[in-house]
Amino acid sequence: MITITNLNHSYGKIATAKNVSCNFETNKITVILGGSGSGKSTLLKQIVGLQKADSGSIEFNGQDVTRLSKRALYEMRKEMGMLFQGSALFNSFNIFDNIAFPLRQHRSLSEKVIKTLIKIKLEMVGLRGTELLMPSQLSGGMTKRVGLARAIIMDPKIVFYDEPTSGLDPISAGVINKLILDLNRKLGVTSVVVSHDIESALLIADKVIILFYGEIIATGTPEEIRESTDPKVIQFITGSPDGPIPFSVSDKKFIADLMEG
Repeated sequence: MITITNLNHSYGKIATAKNVSCNFETNKITVILGGSGSGKSTLLKQIVGLQKADSGSIEFNGQDVTRLSKRALYEMRKEMGMLFQGSALFNSFNIFDNIAFPLRQHRSLSEKVIKTLIKIKLEMVGLRGTELLMPSQLSGGMTKRVGLARAIIMDPKIVFYDEPTSGLDPISAGVINKLILDLNRKLGVTSVVVSHDIESALLIADKVIILFYGEIIATGTPEEIRESTDPKVIQFITGSPDGPIPFSVSDKKFIADLMEG
């Protein structure tokens, strides 16, 4: 569904994407892994057209995202769903109005139809009957699930998840992982998950892409990633403090090497 070719981007002298080429297959779950500052969120912003790359192409459904007008990008995003890291719910709206917001903005539907659709989506995420609650009354896991219900309310072709298990306890994280798997199968959507949660990634992914400061250092199935002999990959998936990845990016030599490319 998405093909990225020779993508390059930098903030000043620090590169966030170095000749990145990869693809995200239709109806599959692809997890983009990497530590803080590796370029995961920047890549996600570029895929959805929120940020321009310096060069390269991002093809979505036959269109190059990097060349689309603002109006075309606006139309393209109607086929995308997004679960933001902080869920991004409107604090002054109840759950019903939060989920209804995209429908009211982009569809000409009666309130009766909207009510039915919201009940269906809340049932899918295990929150039916919570329509009148406010975001402040929800736990972290519930908030994520409301955000997910809103992400799928318009039946998108692709759903992006930005750190979906961040800040959650193990049980809530497990619920979110199961929902990602279930929704991928039931709705037939393409899923792209940005994460640094190794355990979750290897559990739900059909394919894993590991970024290391703007470069793809590994691509493969969870099994292939586990069996990698690359020292960077081994250090990352085991969480070892010793290895080629420095403990702190304040390491002057490391920053100098990074800026030199």
